[in-house]
Amino acid sequence: MAKTEREINSGSSAMIDQNLKKVYDDLAGEEVPDRFKDLLAKLKQQDSGAGDSK
Repeated sequence: MAKTEREINSGSSAMIDQNLKKVYDDLAGEEVPDRFKDLLAKLKQQDSGAGDSK
């Protein structure tokens, strides 16, 4: 029996959902790169320095 277009689209959507979740989970488990940590520290320092001059 041939699958209907709706069944094919549903299966494709489920596969896309699974792959997107896997990629997200992989990325969410990675550590923040050092260059971003450095940038955040610099921005935080600038913010605290700007607060001192008020």
